[in-house]
Amino acid sequence: MNTSYRGEIENLYKKLIAAWNNRDAQGMANQFTELGVQIGFDGSKVIGKKEILLHLEPIFEQHPTAPFIAKVKDIRLLGTDVAILHAIAGMIPPGKTDIEPKVNALQTLVAVKKDNEWRVELFQNTPAQFHGRPELVEEMTDELQQLLR
Repeated sequence: MNTSYRGEIENLYKKLIAAWNNRDAQGMANQFTELGVQIGFDGSKVIGKKEILLHLEPIFEQHPTAPFIAKVKDIRLLGTDVAILHAIAGMIPPGKTDIEPKVNALQTLVAVKKDNEWRVELFQNTPAQFHGRPELVEEMTDELQQLLR
C-alpha cells in the first residue's frame, strides 16, 4: 500500500496546529473543506470554512490562546481519499514554560482528498482528563513534555 499519504496528512495537521499557534484564524479555516466541521475543547461545533473563520477570529483577538504541543499517534486510510489522524496535545499557558495537564487533549482529524489535495473534514479536540485515572494524565503530560526538550 502507498504510504505517501501519511506525510501529506501529517503535514495538513501540522499546518492546522501551526495556524492555531500563530493565532491565524484564516490559516486554520483554509485547511478545512467548504463544509468541514470543527469541534472545540468546550464542545463548540462550527460547520464550514466561513463559520470556522468567524468563530476563531474573536477568540484570537480577545484571548491569549496557549500554543499546542502535539504528537501524532496514528494515521490510517479509511478509503482511497479519506484518512483519519489521532494525536495527543497539550498546551503551555501564556507566561509558563510547562504543559498544563488540565487542558491535555486527544485530537482527531478526518481528512478527505479532493482535487488532489487533502483538506480537513473534521477536527475534534477532546479533553483528556481521564477521570479517576491521574496516572494516564501524568503519562500523557510526560510524553508531551519530552517534545519540549
